[in-house]
Amino acid sequence: MIAIHPLFDIPEIRTGDDLAAVLRDSLTTAGLWPLKSGDVLVVTQKIMSKAEGRMVDLSTVQPGEEAVELAATTRKDARLVELVLRESSAVVRAVPHVLITRHRLGHVMANSGIDRSNIGPGEEERALLLPVDPDRSARQLLNALAGPGAAGIGIVVSDSFGRPWRHGVVGVAIGAAGLPALVDRRGEEDRDGRRLEVTQIALADQIATAATLATGEGAESVPAALLRGLTLPLGEAGAAALVRPLEEDLFR
Repeated sequence: MIAIHPLFDIPEIRTGDDLAAVLRDSLTTAGLWPLKSGDVLVVTQKIMSKAEGRMVDLSTVQPGEEAVELAATTRKDARLVELVLRESSAVVRAVPHVLITRHRLGHVMANSGIDRSNIGPGEEERALLLPVDPDRSARQLLNALAGPGAAGIGIVVSDSFGRPWRHGVVGVAIGAAGLPALVDRRGEEDRDGRRLEVTQIALADQIATAATLATGEGAESVPAALLRGLTLPLGEAGAAALVRPLEEDLFR
């Protein structure tokens, strides 16, 4: 049986905090320590970014010409737009109140993943960027919590994405370690003996979305959750494996 355990007692994370120690304490308080095979710890991007010092003071940002023009089109703060451009490789869509970009990590997302919600009290003039390398961050956290040789234990760094043809956001994985973020079932047979030709399972995304049922999205949000009782497939691939290469983009 799979159980989802939200971790409620995590304090406000600041730059330089030992995130592994904070999470270990929270897991211990919840009676979930030590981690064991079949556990995946889902950590929100916000606390990972905070610990890594990815906060930017908007008063230090000087918008360039492109940012000013896009800010007029999107009706957004030009300083924020400048940060979005710095974090992106391309602008996909820009209309009033909407700025969709291709992040330098390959994700197509709103505002290059830059967020100003739930980043702490007194931070109105600050913005939070994604981790520089979420897969590396996930691996470092897994090593700190379970050791380099841990088997059957995973870490997922989650974020919330909208979808172009559906309302609402869902949890997705932007970082992963200890599990195959993408499970390739091509070549296997279904129960009728038919060969699977296109089936690939976004396992890390499924885990991230499941965790958001416990962590929430708004003022009630909880920064981490433990999924216990999973049967993880063999192998390992970070969340970068989930990003469709540009040459396979079906809608450009």
